Amino acid sequence: MAVRRPEYELAMGNILFVLGLALIIGLPKTVLFFTRRPKLKGTAAFTSGVILILLRWPLVGFLIELYGIFILFGDFFATMGSFAGNIPVIGPYLQKGLNRASQASGGQRNAELPV
Repeated sequence: MAVRRPEYELAMGNILFVLGLALIIGLPKTVLFFTRRPKLKGTAAFTSGVILILLRWPLVGFLIELYGIFILFGDFFATMGSFAGNIPVIGPYLQKGLNRASQASGGQRNAELPV
């Protein structure tokens, strides 16, 4: 019976997330997105989080990774909020929360999207 370790599952999810992003928008645009000057801090935090998860520090790694995702994808929160607003019952609440998160991260609506 194989031993299931949560840190391995987190690391595999992160790797599949980056691969999925590369498949959706293409490898050159993915590399360009992660290496743009304003996104370097987020890329470093995301990568550090993955490394910490692999070094068996899953909680600390996840929190650092979450910060990196917030920095990397903060510009998209307003766009996600406009789509989430169409969900019945909870949509308006999701939209308000995502719009506030977008404003907190300093993101602008559709600012320099990679696609």
